[in-house]
Amino acid sequence: MQSGSAWRNRVGAAEQGSVAGMTVPLFDSGAQLELLRGEIDERVRSVIDSGRFILGPEVEAFEREFSAYLGVDHVVGVANGTDALTIALRALGVRAGDEVVVPSFTFYATAEAVVSAGARPVFCDIDPDTFCLTAQAVERVLTPAVRAVIPVHLFGTPAPMVELQALATERGVALLEDAAQAAGASLGGRRAGALGDAATFSFYPSKNLFCLGDGGAIATNDSGVAERARLLRTHGSRDKRTYDAVGYNSRLDALQAAALRVALAHLDDWTAARQRFAGAYADALGDLVIHPGHPSAAEPAPHMYVVRSDDRDRLGQALADSGIETRALYAVPIHRQQPMAPYAQNAELPGTELAARTNLALPMGPTRTAADARAVAETLRQALNCA
Repeated sequence: MQSGSAWRNRVGAAEQGSVAGMTVPLFDSGAQLELLRGEIDERVRSVIDSGRFILGPEVEAFEREFSAYLGVDHVVGVANGTDALTIALRALGVRAGDEVVVPSFTFYATAEAVVSAGARPVFCDIDPDTFCLTAQAVERVLTPAVRAVIPVHLFGTPAPMVELQALATERGVALLEDAAQAAGASLGGRRAGALGDAATFSFYPSKNLFCLGDGGAIATNDSGVAERARLLRTHGSRDKRTYDAVGYNSRLDALQAAALRVALAHLDDWTAARQRFAGAYADALGDLVIHPGHPSAAEPAPHMYVVRSDDRDRLGQALADSGIETRALYAVPIHRQQPMAPYAQNAELPGTELAARTNLALPMGPTRTAADARAVAETLRQALNCA
């Protein structure tokens, strides 16, 4: 297994090869994967030789290793992050007729999973500085029918879970972390994924912790939730002969688990590199844009570096013209998506609308360099000076 220092040395060599003027992609997953190819090829070969491709010892090993990393008792591997949310909601006891509080400024799957679980999403506003739910905003939309709240650790920034947990405990509702973008982040010394009643992860190739396709996981300290999740991921059956529930065919592939075990060994180094690059952005960009904030005691693992500006579209075009990929994220929030109209008739979300109108995601990743940050800043500076 490659040591952390070896990884840092290889990234350092890659940095020395950076060339000004080259296209800078939004994500650098390909560069990360290339640095791990030897380790992944060896692990994948061993899975192929074993003939065990679905669940089995490789998945069990990843579940043990990831649970130890997170500091939780159970990890249940599933086919993708969306299934993780749906299964986790059902495992937490969410049923038809229940309500689940969700942000609207996030990926569609967060609310989609609520509907798939038979419940009704209740859209809640966010703090546009952190892009996360707050306890105050959640409290305003709580009703007697709410069974769960899903705070999203968006862009790798942990939501204010201490305040949210206190509110959830007081009101008797479950707290399900959507940590799809936050592997490696922490709050008060505890990992994102170990801060609520359960948590879900996506291992899509652009995520902080990634596999070679789709993959997901549910993390929890509740043995009952874990047992229910394991049942639901295999059609509601424990033995393939008798069925105790209507479940899903949602099992983590052994080949994906093999890649994840390799990646997990490097996650802390990647997180530190992401944090350094976020610092380089903060230094280089200065007051050209509004920088992302985070709750006190949070240590984000930046999935993306998302700034805000009233000149978002013009700045994004200037960066695109310079070969720097950007993206305006969730410009149409979930509550304004047509399938969610029945659940959003009275939604008033000014923080969400502000974030949707002004945000711009800049290139981020552990192989990005300070030179990349300076190139982004210089392009923005020139665009603003030409206004």
